[in-house]
Amino acid sequence: MKSFFITFFLAITASSVLAETCLKPEVQASAYVTEDATVLTQVAFTTQFTLKCANGAKGISLYAEVDGKSLPAVRLSADNKYQISWTDDIKKARSGDYNVKLYDDESYSAIRKAIRNGEDPSSVKPLAVVVLNNPGVYTGPWINSELLATLLAAIVSYTAFTAKSKLVA
Repeated sequence: MKSFFITFFLAITASSVLAETCLKPEVQASAYVTEDATVLTQVAFTTQFTLKCANGAKGISLYAEVDGKSLPAVRLSADNKYQISWTDDIKKARSGDYNVKLYDDESYSAIRKAIRNGEDPSSVKPLAVVVLNNPGVYTGPWINSELLATLLAAIVSYTAFTAKSKLVA
């Protein structure tokens, strides 16, 4: 058991020493947002991005923060391609820009420490920010086609019966 803890401690120490930091990060991103929510209850947000570092760092563990939610960034390939996805309730999803703040291990640890200590986590500068635009979600027409057809049938029937009663009388 003691050897397990020693091995674990050495692995953590080695990973923190070998972890690279990204200097002068450049992000190229693309995004997808569910736009048709006529039969859905959740809106899906997905952004894929490539992170290029001036020092050539690869395989960095990234975390994201969007509107107070912490999310892991999934590495898609060895050439620093990542993806972040989340869902939100249709009623809570707003249209407009979402700022996806990216953090590496070091800055994410600083945020967690600030939260534990009751400090303001916004003082920690993100590695980069990806802007995801939500053009809005289509939830269907204002009047359902069934209701419109019923109203039109009622108007036609009323007009027909009114015209018939004038002809008979």
